[in-house]
Amino acid sequence: VQLQASGGGLVQAGESRLLSCVVSGIIFSINDMAWYRQAPGPGNQRDFIAGISRTGVTTYQNSVKGRFAISRDNAKNSVYLQMNSLKPEDTAVYYCSTMPHRNNWGAGTQVTVSS
Repeated sequence: VQLQASGGGLVQAGESRLLSCVVSGIIFSINDMAWYRQAPGPGNQRDFIAGISRTGVTTYQNSVKGRFAISRDNAKNSVYLQMNSLKPEDTAVYYCSTMPHRNNWGAGTQVTVSS
């Protein structure tokens, strides 16, 4: 499985950012997909933040509910994460993967939110 996430960068608190992920090596349309993130610092794990089923049902971690929105485009083998009202604590490397991830990881994309 190849997972190419993009769209990260440096943003100010309160701003928005759209992350994209192009997926190959699997039949995208029949897979549930998700975004995960890993904050900087020792011991921080890679946590689930948003998921979307193959039928479009979405789930969110409480910390991003109401601010982030996950979507998918099966024609483009892509999954997206619209992030609004960003906070410094959203600073992390963001990864897309299958849901569950089954240890399918790409390089991720860094999002840094400054206060």
